[in-house]
Amino acid sequence: MSPQSVSSTRSSIADDGLSTELADLRRTVEEFANEVVDPKAADNYRNHTFDYDIVAQMGDLGLFGLPFSEEYGGMGGDYFALGVALEELARVDQSVAITLEGGCSLGAMPIYRFGDEAQKERWLPDLVAGRALAGFGLTEPGAGSDAGGTATTAKLDDGHWVVNGSKQFITNSGTDITSLVTTTAVTGTREDGRKELSAIIVPTDTPGFTAEPAYDKVGWNSSDTHPLSYDDVRVPEANLLGTRGRGFAQFLSILAEGRVAIAALATGVAQGCVDEAVSYARQRTSFGRPIAEYQGISFKIARMEARAWSARQAWRSAARKMLTGADFSREASIAKMLSAEAAMDNARDATQVFGGAGYMNETRVARHYRDSKILEIGEGTTEVQLMLIARSLGLEGPESGKGRS
Repeated sequence: MSPQSVSSTRSSIADDGLSTELADLRRTVEEFANEVVDPKAADNYRNHTFDYDIVAQMGDLGLFGLPFSEEYGGMGGDYFALGVALEELARVDQSVAITLEGGCSLGAMPIYRFGDEAQKERWLPDLVAGRALAGFGLTEPGAGSDAGGTATTAKLDDGHWVVNGSKQFITNSGTDITSLVTTTAVTGTREDGRKELSAIIVPTDTPGFTAEPAYDKVGWNSSDTHPLSYDDVRVPEANLLGTRGRGFAQFLSILAEGRVAIAALATGVAQGCVDEAVSYARQRTSFGRPIAEYQGISFKIARMEARAWSARQAWRSAARKMLTGADFSREASIAKMLSAEAAMDNARDATQVFGGAGYMNETRVARHYRDSKILEIGEGTTEVQLMLIARSLGLEGPESGKGRS
């Protein structure tokens, strides 16, 4: 089978069940990923380069605006369209894909979902055009899924919130085009004695806000990730995002949506590993035969394809349910867990198919091998997804409700 035939077969599988419009979008992003992103991926990865030119081109294509209404400059699409784009980008470069996912799901979406009209008009046009990025300031050294561990505070003083504290592992938070970080902070005490958590928009040019030096990560080398410091950061009282005291609940809903997007991204990784393994196995010979002809290799790749197919069905099912307005949190957790595991397992198996060549960072499978572990951690670990799935089955233990807001 020729490379063109392999590509045609993959396209046929990926387009299955898509509308004509979504299939056209998928092919457009596939071409962009192959012709623009992939040629620069290895160098960007090696040099830890955040590629502003690629981000700008994604903005020009309308990718940052996919799930947003035309009213704010978006494309009038939804999370399904975003997932289709993420799958194609992640197939060749996870760093570029997570930049888009973070920019849409975690950056602009909190303002789109919970902002008042003035906040939307102020921030969304640049965010949905890809001219600006935003961070999602939830995780702290002692807090993430555990709301009770939040230590960052925000106190009202003469019409301003004064924010003090720190955040960690925040995507898109320190680029030259990062305009704001939506930040969860303790703004008081609830009647039941628990912390009152609210979300506040913090522009990155506010005095006292610092994006600390970028992390030295195992993978996702071309994405932007920083710890953040807030030292008497004063922002207007009007920068409260949504309802006071509902900040953590708002962010949990954003995470549920984001898990569908991450599941699509992880599916692209799983599929990319299949594509690479098929191509390499047909070219690489051993004992006078292509290694694809050995059952040990062909069966391994067949299992990889089954994982990628299953992951795709899971994220698309969750996305479809989301679009109906029904509770999709269980499906989102299942999709996120299955697809992340598929990505990690396929990256490991693709590296094995490549042998020594798969351990060289210039190969796509090596980068996927390093990158994929975070998919089982970010936006809710596998263990958190299992907890949420168990809870949906009525298996909730007395301790699993702690930290809810």
